Order: sequence, then structure tokens, then C-alpha cells
Amino acid sequence: MIHHVQLACPPGSEDALRAFYSDVLGFEEIAKPPVLAARGGCWFRGHGIELHIGVEQDFRPARKAHPGLLVDNLDVWAARLSTAGYDVAFDDDFPGMRRFYSQDCHGNRLEFLQPLT
Repeated sequence: MIHHVQLACPPGSEDALRAFYSDVLGFEEIAKPPVLAARGGCWFRGHGIELHIGVEQDFRPARKAHPGLLVDNLDVWAARLSTAGYDVAFDDDFPGMRRFYSQDCHGNRLEFLQPLT
């Protein structure tokens, strides 16, 4: 069982992270332990997953590695991202799943999946 997924961000980008993960995707920001909060970044929880976004001094977005987020109402998620100005690229190559790829505010790849029923 996975407790959380870690993504990276550039230093000083917490406001952009909050705008994306809380405002666009609807995650709740959760408090980091004080010793870890001093390092920067943000933690989020919601939709059955916990995401930790940590500061990386020499940040480069993860363009291949990514979390796969299992969601209901895939089209609603795609519309949310598109409305907020993020690209959405549907891909039919995963048997039994509908899915699309997008990216967060720093270019980290995100995959959204919904089982075919």
C-alpha cells in the first residue's frame, strides 16, 4: 500500500502549488511537520491519495515518471484542467481504462485514469 507520492518543485513556488492542487484539483493542503515545513514545499490530501511536493534546488519537471490518479468522472477532471489552461491529452493505449495526461503548474506529468465499465 502506498502512503504518498512525492513530486518536486522549484524553491519559492508554494503559492503556485496551492493554486493548482487546491484550487484546480480540489485537494486539501495538510500541515507538514515543523522540521519538514522548514524545507519548503507543500503536502496535499484528497481523492484517495496524498501528494507531497518537495523543493528541489536544481528542479526539473518529471516528464515521464508520474502518479497515476484513479478518478471517477474522467471528463469532469479533463474539463477542470482545460478550463484552468492546462493541456489534456487523451490516450486509448491502456486496455480497460480511459485516461489522459496533463501536467501540474511546474510541468510535472500527471495521469488520470478511469476504468471502463
